[in-house]
Amino acid sequence: MALHLRDPHHSGSWGHCPWLLLTGTYCPGCGGLRAVNDLTRGDLAAAASSNLLLVASIPLVAVWWLRWTADSWRGVQRAVPAARVVTGCAVFAVVCLAFWVLRNTGQGAWLAP
Repeated sequence: MALHLRDPHHSGSWGHCPWLLLTGTYCPGCGGLRAVNDLTRGDLAAAASSNLLLVASIPLVAVWWLRWTADSWRGVQRAVPAARVVTGCAVFAVVCLAFWVLRNTGQGAWLAP
């Protein structure tokens, strides 16, 4: 609701990204609030244009959450190997880092919010 009262597409309406102010480059989260605002309006293309990483991660998070919810309702407790957790976190960190670097280069300018 608050995103519809103060549109994040207007510069400074929700403050400014400290990383952007300090370095002049976009962090992986830049454009995330605009993407969420666009998603609540049903505009997937505009949301992807604001922060593709956030939009692309939604199906993965949804599948994980649905699986966790179904397991909880059935009383199933899955033992997740520590190696899988570490690998998943490492992959996520590498993808975020690659997205961060790419969106601040000439070749990845289309990823900038």
